[in-house]
Amino acid sequence: MSGHSKWANIKNKKGKTDAARAKVFTKLGKELQIAVKAGGPNPDANSKLKDVIAKAKAANMPNDNIQRSIKKASGEGANDIMEEITYEGYGPSGVAIIAQCVTDNRNRTAADVRHVFDKFGGNMGTSGCVSFMFDQKGVIVIENDGDKDEDTVMMDALDAGAQDFSADEDVFEITTEPNDFSGVRDALEAKGYEFMEASVRMVPQNYVRIEDEKQLEQIERLLDGLDDNDDVMEVYHNWEE
Repeated sequence: MSGHSKWANIKNKKGKTDAARAKVFTKLGKELQIAVKAGGPNPDANSKLKDVIAKAKAANMPNDNIQRSIKKASGEGANDIMEEITYEGYGPSGVAIIAQCVTDNRNRTAADVRHVFDKFGGNMGTSGCVSFMFDQKGVIVIENDGDKDEDTVMMDALDAGAQDFSADEDVFEITTEPNDFSGVRDALEAKGYEFMEASVRMVPQNYVRIEDEKQLEQIERLLDGLDDNDDVMEVYHNWEE
């Protein structure tokens, strides 16, 4: 089956330094706390929390860190007002960008995100200005380490309810409808698969190629600037790297 794997986006994240990994864990901690406050600390009764825990495990976040974040959100005195906000805009060459944020100060986060867009040749737009160019999909990535048979992995994924499957020399990428993601992930986990990525993501419908060297530098710095912001949980774009 066909699919448009953009594993480069994930590989770039996996190659970060320990300091950057700690930043990722901090962001995941915020997502865990948001999920707990939305539906309680029991993942069996809170599907959103269960999904974030799987995402954290795929990012190699230690279980102690995961449990600490859950306890912090459900314990006494956990009254921080956090909200989820999504900002959209365009980068150089019309690259569509979505920044999903969790913040305790909407004005600060909006100003910081707008500053990054403006500084590196982008333009932050209104809600919905680029999201129509993306589809929400569950994405599960499994390492292709040479020990797994491609046909077996594909059939296991499809039998579990996956929508699509693709493979390259590094990974197997499984795509699901958002509502099917948890079921597919759980079924594959029960078969002993470990994940390099497991989350519901915004997947571009089409990609933009940039040839100009200056604009290439700008888009890289813009995306890095957003990713470096502690309030920005995820950055999605349709630049063909």
